[in-house]
Amino acid sequence: MFFASDNLRIEGALTDYTSHADSGTLMHRTFCPTCGTPMFTQADTRKHYIGVRAGTLDEPDLGKPEITIWTSSAPSWACFDPDLPRES
Repeated sequence: MFFASDNLRIEGALTDYTSHADSGTLMHRTFCPTCGTPMFTQADTRKHYIGVRAGTLDEPDLGKPEITIWTSSAPSWACFDPDLPRES
């Protein structure tokens, strides 16, 4: 789930893992340093958005999918909701 970075308050320690996406963009993936649970993802080129792993939320039904992304690199068995727009 993606949120505006300014609308999110993060408390507690996190560990940041950085890598380059296929596009060359520097990506930050943060996780709990104690148990390793993935928490957030953020691209240097889109700092105004932060991705929050839905499974980490107390209320995972908070939002619903609005778009399917990276469809061109999805495996052949991937299932997409036909009612959602797709971005390759």
